[in-house]
Amino acid sequence: MIILGIDPGTTSVGYAVLEGRERGCRLLSADLIRIHTSSPCERLKELSAGVNSLINEWSPGALATERLFFAKNQKTALRVAEARGAILLTAALAELMVYEYTPLEIKRAVTGDGTADKLQLQKMMRLSFPEIAGLRARDDVFDAAGIALTCWLQDIRSGATTRSIQEIS
Repeated sequence: MIILGIDPGTTSVGYAVLEGRERGCRLLSADLIRIHTSSPCERLKELSAGVNSLINEWSPGALATERLFFAKNQKTALRVAEARGAILLTAALAELMVYEYTPLEIKRAVTGDGTADKLQLQKMMRLSFPEIAGLRARDDVFDAAGIALTCWLQDIRSGATTRSIQEIS
């Protein structure tokens, strides 16, 4: 199954396209959807169009995204929540299965430690998907790959609830 992992944001949105098979998974694509406009409504339209374009290009069976549960800056949290809404609506209109994960769930699935920092997550993504290093990826892209991998490890592959990171290759 193809999984589209999305790390929601306000000016750029990380995405990763993962192909999960019974015996492993591989990264097909990863990059940013860059939002160029400053108008809030136009940003959401641009984001939805970007996600829709990825859906049309890769025909995923599932979309996985990060669940927003806490933010220090309320204004930023509201904008990210709006972006998540646009992403979820676009996925629903495409009739995709949608999976949501907290940062703790993603860190635990990818590194084995729910308190892992961004550098640990990035290290595991580089080990799991060596091609991601060549992308000079930003945090958003690594996060999106982690989200897609979490979906495959926890929910897609054989319906299992937990998998070891060593099982992906």
